[in-house]
Amino acid sequence: MDNFLSAKDLKFSYINDTGDERTETEVLHGVSLDIKKGEFVALLGHNGSGKSTLAKCFNAINIAQEGTVFSCGMDASKEENLLPIRQKVGMVFQNPDNQIVATIVEEDVAFALENMGVEPKEIRRRVDEALKTVDMYEYREHAPHKLSGGQKQRVAIAGVIAMQPECILLDEPTAMLDPKGRAEVMKTIKMLNKEMGVTIVLITHYMEEAAQADRVVVADEGRIIMDGAPKQIFSQVEKLRSIGLDVPQVTELVYLLRKEGIDLDPETITEDECVEQLLNIFKKSI
Repeated sequence: MDNFLSAKDLKFSYINDTGDERTETEVLHGVSLDIKKGEFVALLGHNGSGKSTLAKCFNAINIAQEGTVFSCGMDASKEENLLPIRQKVGMVFQNPDNQIVATIVEEDVAFALENMGVEPKEIRRRVDEALKTVDMYEYREHAPHKLSGGQKQRVAIAGVIAMQPECILLDEPTAMLDPKGRAEVMKTIKMLNKEMGVTIVLITHYMEEAAQADRVVVADEGRIIMDGAPKQIFSQVEKLRSIGLDVPQVTELVYLLRKEGIDLDPETITEDECVEQLLNIFKKSI
């Protein structure tokens, strides 16, 4: 697999002009990160860590002030690459209501395609295919405001899928959803990655969601401080806590049991793994 998203020594600042005063706040301090085509990467960090800013750099919403960013092989600093990058690297935000612009589901999914000048027959095909992919085809003639939060977010994802991206960046897409809605969206995300080969970058505060990724990257104060498989990252409970992050509930339980002297694998992150180990310990004690 080749690197699909790549940042090297990336620096980015937000500029605030208030009257005669101009201030710059540097948010990314020389970030370097490579993401391979087809990976499912969870990006973690507390508020203000720079994770959303980094994602917007990959999507060419933010342009690097120093360093380089390449998305799908294109230099994100070049103006002629901005539209092609945004077509190949889609982005889904936290609040689905902010992304829905039409009064009918299928019209909303078609919106970006119409602006791109796609032929009507091709729009019809892509819209139907995208809605079927996220299991929302039967709602194609419904009003979005009558849908649940999870359904709205799946419609927003369908709008991105219809553009046929090779990568989707999701910025806390489940933050405003109930557990059922979160499960629906995560099922869709994993299907897009595993069955369709879409590169996924998921920004989330839910550690159980991050544990389902292939790889976890942790940002803190504008720098990448941890990068590895979920088992490797979440076994470092105290380090994660020191920067204000939690761990999956199963990992927390294993951590507490280990402190009490019970010999469990510190890299346990699933309920099934934990149950199996506890059963083996109980069997040996009988």
